[in-house]
Amino acid sequence: MKLPLVHRLPNDFNIADAFLRLVDRGGCIWFDSAVPGPMTNRPVKATETGKAADSASETRSETLAEPIGRYSFLAADPIAKLQAFVGDDDPWPVLRRWTTMLPPDKSPDLPPFQGGIAGLWGYEAAAWLEDVGVAVVDDQPTPAVSVGVYDWVICHDSLSQTTCLISQGFDGDRFVRDPIRAQARLDQVLGWLAMRPTDPPMPSSANRLSENSGTLSVACSFETDRQGVTSNFSSTGFRAAIDEIICRIHAGDSFQVNLAQRLTATASVDPATLYLRLRQSNPAPLAGFYDGGDFQVLSSSPEGFLHVRDCVVETRPIKGTVARTGDAAIDAAATELLLASEKDRAENVMIVDLMRNDLSRVCEDDSVVVTQLCEVEHYAFVQHLVSVVRGRLRPGISAIDLLAACFPGGSVTGAPKIEAMRTIAQLEPTRRGPYCGSLGYVSVGGDAEFNILIRTLTATGDRWQIPVGGGITAQSHSVDEERETWVKAEGMLRAIPGGIMPT
Repeated sequence: MKLPLVHRLPNDFNIADAFLRLVDRGGCIWFDSAVPGPMTNRPVKATETGKAADSASETRSETLAEPIGRYSFLAADPIAKLQAFVGDDDPWPVLRRWTTMLPPDKSPDLPPFQGGIAGLWGYEAAAWLEDVGVAVVDDQPTPAVSVGVYDWVICHDSLSQTTCLISQGFDGDRFVRDPIRAQARLDQVLGWLAMRPTDPPMPSSANRLSENSGTLSVACSFETDRQGVTSNFSSTGFRAAIDEIICRIHAGDSFQVNLAQRLTATASVDPATLYLRLRQSNPAPLAGFYDGGDFQVLSSSPEGFLHVRDCVVETRPIKGTVARTGDAAIDAAATELLLASEKDRAENVMIVDLMRNDLSRVCEDDSVVVTQLCEVEHYAFVQHLVSVVRGRLRPGISAIDLLAACFPGGSVTGAPKIEAMRTIAQLEPTRRGPYCGSLGYVSVGGDAEFNILIRTLTATGDRWQIPVGGGITAQSHSVDEERETWVKAEGMLRAIPGGIMPT
């Protein structure tokens, strides 16, 4: 029997309906291309060109256009799990060992995620990698790393409009394929898909966190900024933190620092229902849902962090944001202002340089190139300046090695990265948790993809965390930077029943 087993699903298969049937199976993860992103030219596989992938120049030449977020992947019920909080034993060696245990071969005619390691790397997962510090207050705790090994996955291709179920049949110890287990798991998943979806339960009130839990030691008081939404900064406190960063930049500590405020609201629907609302109100090509057990991550991220195909890696840093209004003339004028903004371009170029440096730690010499610089891409409520950097991984470097070398993305830290992260730990009142980390996967055969968790909501107990931030430079103005965070929050706030909206 040839493995993995592949079962073609009907043409009318609805992945959102399948999500509701699988969300209560434990560890449910959905890499959701809720709307196709912009087209991008990516390197063609060596098998498609008929040439060996043996030169760095291939990253500049043989390319194939495809939309960002071409594929969606849905899985649940992992056969192995790993969770680690800050202060626990280092999880990165376990991740590296798991990567070496995955089968090294893949099926070239299948989508890139064919089963493997998938889950959450929260922002504080960097604490095991560098001495960057963490915020003292952790009032709504979530694991810094929460991942599983998935032996089956549903794959949807938005280009061909085809969907299939892939079953690897891994055993629970060595991740070796077993044909009997592969068939049993395929049949099990098909049985789950045939069942009527159940209504996910609301978070238990027994797990409720007080609005003031853990906040008394925070210098900035919590206050209501919009009806039904609180922030871990007061408005004056957030602006004061921005001014402090500008002073540190003038003193030579950093060039740029990303600062975020965490908005919080009371849960009024279950996380699965809220996610389906979010993907309608603020669709994005690199969106996702992850059930970590005691918490859930709901993301409408437009930003790709690391994309690996056949050892070619791509990163797509975003810096520079203006709102979209729906009025073509107004939006076109905003596009021109964004392109003309020296401040936004300087932010973007600094992060491009940072990512070039990070990739150079694990990529072949002279393979790291900038293929797109400061081009405008359009999303549901915002327009962004986006750049693209590519390189080729050195032999023996895994996707987990790459992630560790680059984590977290420079667009959500600042530059220099370590000093910027220390400033963030000092000035932000609470830990970020999943926000500014990544949802991602490492597939059999080594392909991988990780997003950056912006436009992200985390459900903990009956509280919803909605952090929003932006890059601060010497040219920043605190009022404008604060206003930009609310622009970024709009799509998420629209998803909340009752329509909490910025005013």
